[in-house]
Amino acid sequence: MSRAGLDKNPREVAEMFDGVAKGYDRTNSVMTLGFDRRWREWSRRVLDARPGEKVLDLAAGTAVSTVEYAASGAWCVAADFSVGMLASGAHRPVPKVAADALRLPFKDNSFDAVTVSFGIRNFNDTVVALREMARVTKPGGRMVICEVSTPVFKPFRFVYMRYLLKLLPLIAKFVSSNPAAYSYLSESMATWPDQRTLGELISQAGWEDVAWFNLTGGMVALHRATKPKPAAAASTADAADDAVEAPEPTA
Repeated sequence: MSRAGLDKNPREVAEMFDGVAKGYDRTNSVMTLGFDRRWREWSRRVLDARPGEKVLDLAAGTAVSTVEYAASGAWCVAADFSVGMLASGAHRPVPKVAADALRLPFKDNSFDAVTVSFGIRNFNDTVVALREMARVTKPGGRMVICEVSTPVFKPFRFVYMRYLLKLLPLIAKFVSSNPAAYSYLSESMATWPDQRTLGELISQAGWEDVAWFNLTGGMVALHRATKPKPAAAASTADAADDAVEAPEPTA
């Protein structure tokens, strides 16, 4: 299996990522011109993992982000549906678990924080995955999502959608172990919801205090949210209206 379809069949997605596992981190750095490191740094800052906390890094791939969160002193586990990706990160000293994002193998209220970087768009039911993330997070716990998004500057958005995304499969031919997979990745980026729409999905899944800010002009966005505490969880029907955009940070 060289690539998954946009129906995001879990078996096909797992097989596709098994196929790109070799050299995946290097490919990411080349294709993002090194911006992947900056995006991970902002994710780490916003997550703000603390000593003694338990953190779930979902769709963690080779666990490159997990070890950065763990440097804070928190106990962090890398979970991913692709065993091949986890195996490629076997040298990284964090616990790893093969896990389906729609049926996480963890008890309710297990984690102080949950995060997913560039993985949520590969789940075939976004809201179900967000609800599962809420289930395993403690009341009052937090979630951070780093994902591709919609550039806010219209001329750049046009160039990004029309030309730049189409270049990814061409570049992948030179740097990836499975170039065909990047056709799927390009298509999934083009069809992914914009910042506000994802914020509304997060609220729909039961999270509160939803906010986001843009990185690199909106090519990537960080969304953050909090799991309601029992006394505050009576109603989340209007939570989507409270989602707010924060200004883009500067490095």
